[in-house]
Amino acid sequence: MANFNTHLNGAFAVSGMLGLTVYKAGLLNDSGFLICVALGTIGGLLPDLDSDNSTPIKLGFNIASFIFAFGLVMHWRSELSLLALIALWLAGYGFMRYVVFQIFTSMTVHRGVIHSVPYMAILGLGLTYLSYYAVHNPLTASWFYGLFLFGGAMVHLLLDEMYSVNLSGMTMKRSSGTAMKFYQHKDRWWYLILYALLALLVFAAPPFAPFWEQLRDPAPWAKLKVGMLPTFIKNVLS
Repeated sequence: MANFNTHLNGAFAVSGMLGLTVYKAGLLNDSGFLICVALGTIGGLLPDLDSDNSTPIKLGFNIASFIFAFGLVMHWRSELSLLALIALWLAGYGFMRYVVFQIFTSMTVHRGVIHSVPYMAILGLGLTYLSYYAVHNPLTASWFYGLFLFGGAMVHLLLDEMYSVNLSGMTMKRSSGTAMKFYQHKDRWWYLILYALLALLVFAAPPFAPFWEQLRDPAPWAKLKVGMLPTFIKNVLS
C-alpha cells in the first residue's frame, strides 16, 4: 500500500486543484477554499485510523490526549490545588494516550470496516450535517466541506489500490481489493450498521437540491473558462 507521504501529498494535490477550481469559479470564499483543501488533505489520512502504528492515528491520539487533559484542568482549575491539577493533567493525558488508544487499537483491524467507502461516506456526510446544522455554515460551504473530506479519503483508497498492482509483471498483489471496499462478508454485521447509519444521514442531510442547482448554474463555470489561461497564452493561441 502507499505510505504516509504518498497519501499526504496525493490528497493535498488533488484537493488543492479541485479547491482552486471551485474557488476561481466563485463558489467558495477565501476561508472556504483553505478549509476545503485542509479537509481534503485530512481525508487522505483518515482511512489509516485503523492501523495501530500509522502516523495519523498516533498524531491524532496525541492531539486528542492533550485536548482532553487540558479540558480536565480547565474544568477543575477552581476546585483543585496546583499539584492536584498537575496530577490530573498527567492522568488525563495518560488515560487517553495509553488506555483509550489501546482499547481502540485492540478493537480495530487494519483495512477493516474503517478502511472502506461507506465508513468514509459517513464521515463526509456527518461533517456536512454538523457544519450546516450545528455550526450554521452556509449550505454550499457545508456540502463542499463534506465532499472534500470524502474525496480526500477516496484518493487514499485509490492510491492503496494502485499500489496493489505489480507494474513490472502486471500482476495483482495480495493486498488488491482490500482498500476500496464496499462490503466484506466476514464483517457483514458491521457493514449492516454502517449502511443503516449512512441511510439515516442521507435522510437527515442538509438540502442537496439547492447545492446541485448552484453547481449546474453555467455562470460560475463561464467565469472560470474566461480566466483559465494567462493572457499571453491567449494571445498566442488567438
